Amino acid sequence: MKTVVMKFGGTSVGSAEAIEQAASLVRKARPDWQHIVVVVSAMRGVTDALIRGAVTASRGDAQTYQSLVADLRTRHARVVAELLSKSASQSALLKVIEAYLDTFAAFCQSVHVLGEVTPRAMDAISSLGEQINARIVAAQLCELGIYAQAVDASELVVTDRHFQEAAPLMDLTRERVESKLKPMLRDRIVPVVTGFVGATEDGVTTTLGRGGSDYSAAILGAALDADEVWTWTDVDGVLTADPRIVPNARIIPELSYSEIGELAYFGAKVLHPKAIRPVVERGIPLWVKNTFNPGCAGTRIISEPRTTPGTIKAVTAIQGLSMVTVEGRGMMGVPGIAARTFSAVASQGANVLMISQASSEQSICFVIPTAGVSPVITALENEMALELARRDIDRVWSMDDVVIVSAVGAGMRGTPGVAARLFSTLAAEAINVIAIAQGSSENSISLVVAADQAAQAVRQIHSEVINYEQD
Repeated sequence: MKTVVMKFGGTSVGSAEAIEQAASLVRKARPDWQHIVVVVSAMRGVTDALIRGAVTASRGDAQTYQSLVADLRTRHARVVAELLSKSASQSALLKVIEAYLDTFAAFCQSVHVLGEVTPRAMDAISSLGEQINARIVAAQLCELGIYAQAVDASELVVTDRHFQEAAPLMDLTRERVESKLKPMLRDRIVPVVTGFVGATEDGVTTTLGRGGSDYSAAILGAALDADEVWTWTDVDGVLTADPRIVPNARIIPELSYSEIGELAYFGAKVLHPKAIRPVVERGIPLWVKNTFNPGCAGTRIISEPRTTPGTIKAVTAIQGLSMVTVEGRGMMGVPGIAARTFSAVASQGANVLMISQASSEQSICFVIPTAGVSPVITALENEMALELARRDIDRVWSMDDVVIVSAVGAGMRGTPGVAARLFSTLAAEAINVIAIAQGSSENSISLVVAADQAAQAVRQIHSEVINYEQD
């Protein structure tokens, strides 16, 4: 039986009009798919409001969360009134929403009294937006004559106890999906499942972290052995560049799992890298489509798309970074320096986005978010205190205001001359490349440039390399 999982993000279900559009997309897909599972986010901005309420309550503020409760009550009631104005189910749905918002207020009151909000409590609080919205979307589907039912993912997605960044336990999740979700599908019910949410084996609510709703859709797609997973968002697909930097950026028709992973890692906002992992492991195609322009085909993400040798498909950039360098002539041939360097970095919880080491072994440089630079340098200086005293290491220092620009495309693999084209293009505009790195997969080349040259670097690569190749 053909099965599709359709995920709708916060913008795609962020208003009455958007929910109507999302529901109509489900109805249009009904004739082509025997089984449809819908995964929904909270309305846009709701999760942020829930988190803000909890944080301010923990700091002794007893007014902000109450104001947020009133705002959320008004916002959701307005949406329900617009969608179900002539429906007998409106009153019942409003009572359910009231109950969830009362729970939010009670959580915040407890946090206010305790003076702290634990990760476990924050997961319980931040998951409420999805629970509310799943009921609204299910009610709208029923209005269209589709038998739909809201399902809490806490009953399906079993995770570890790493609150706020939980990882799924796939074997247990498949068992839950088999026993709870598949019978609904056999009865032609459309489950509307809360994205972003899971639970430990003993039922304690967890959340899946950034990109959580995409992750939920991929987890359920894998657990169901779905034929496809569709991510509905507010863009036409994955683009060749950020349209705010490159106005003539194009939709990429097909990408490989590895290419979308590289793009997501290096700043593209469409999908989080971990969100595609479950479908990668099962070989399930993933589509990125626009809720508000469904006529556009979107981007298809599969294992092995058609690739032209030498082709770069996209260019992206990560802002707000610094490059930290450990350098010294005494480092040459000394084993363990790199291991000690990154052990010290890891001790500060810094996210290393790129590493480059000179072949002379006289320096190691790596790029991290600027906010983490000061503690990382202190940790490195403490770790290398003896080497610094002996002048084996001359200094540990940072260069701020740098950007990683990454050119991505599986067509680079095994093709000579790709890097030369990139560097020639940048040199023509007098853009200085501070450091470079290329992974052994050869799916991307990453360049560090000064922040004030980053936008021009992206535009130049797009204009002279990507547009040239695709014309």
